[in-house]
Amino acid sequence: MVPRPVDLPVEDLMFGDPPSPEGGSVLGRSREGREILGWRLGDGADRVSLIAGCHADEPVGPETLRRMVGYLSQRPAGDPLLAQYTWFLVPDVNPDGARRNASWTGSTVPVLDHKKRADRGFDLAAYALGVQRELPGDDVEFGFPETPDDAAARPENRAVAAFLAAGAPFLLHGTLHGMGFAPGPWFLLEPAWIERTAGMRDALRKVVRGMGLGLLDVDRGGDKGFFRIDEGFSTRPDSGAMRAHFEALGDPATAALFRPSSMEYVRGLGGDPLTFVSEMPLFLLPPPEAADGPRTAFRAGTEASRERHRWLAEVAHRETPAAVRRFAAERGIRPLPIRDQMRLQLALVNEALRAARGLPPRAER
Repeated sequence: MVPRPVDLPVEDLMFGDPPSPEGGSVLGRSREGREILGWRLGDGADRVSLIAGCHADEPVGPETLRRMVGYLSQRPAGDPLLAQYTWFLVPDVNPDGARRNASWTGSTVPVLDHKKRADRGFDLAAYALGVQRELPGDDVEFGFPETPDDAAARPENRAVAAFLAAGAPFLLHGTLHGMGFAPGPWFLLEPAWIERTAGMRDALRKVVRGMGLGLLDVDRGGDKGFFRIDEGFSTRPDSGAMRAHFEALGDPATAALFRPSSMEYVRGLGGDPLTFVSEMPLFLLPPPEAADGPRTAFRAGTEASRERHRWLAEVAHRETPAAVRRFAAERGIRPLPIRDQMRLQLALVNEALRAARGLPPRAER
């Protein structure tokens, strides 16, 4: 018998209430003593792990998973989403980083989402002045234990690793991320699943274009593990490739700081899980072909991103917030509505679930 699809109801999730902290299990504590909360929901045969917040300057993934937890925890017994799947959800792996970025993540401006409904986006002026991110060695995504007794790994990583190890093997593992600026989302997939995700990739491109957005489409030639698959899709990063990158730069000390990513860790627990990384921009850049007048054709890549942050910080320190927002708007930079970011995160989860179960992509678009 052909298995039937069981999809997350994206629009219902957009407006659900996030769970109270008391609803989760305390997996451990962060370096600064904050609780790491995880939820195990459902009792289905297909096990799914989703985490968010590994990078402190990427707040939409945690909000998406909090809404997922809120929705799933309110489902009645026997609901298909709980009967088909067992969910292992950690909305915020890095609460210390979230606290350090609270000065801007709590500062939003009114925008309209792609459905022309009132929404909010992040304030570029507050972001430019307050954004903070961990350096290699403190990067929670690339900090998972190398062995079960790897006591030198961050406590956050050890806590989440133990939670995930208890649920393995998994059908699917996703880590919800973001990026500061891009013309649209970027999707990173497990290399072993390239041939099995062609339909999934086509479906997600339709979703993105249906929202009036472009895609970030870059070819990094394998740098840090990023190999372009096709438009808007690359392979996920890899700790071995990260180490090789810094060793090639003559920096073995930084290279040695990289531990396995959550994707590598889950793959190491057994099975053949489809792993993915979502990369949703906080702020949309105009596409290169739209550059005219004061607009700039912004380059892609890590160094270009650093240059852009330095430029924005300089502008933010010398101008009023209103002037910063006007300055950005003149250059075609605008916030991507938070609700639309979450819609894209959830669309990726739904399509990945279908691909992992060998089902066709969603037909209704």
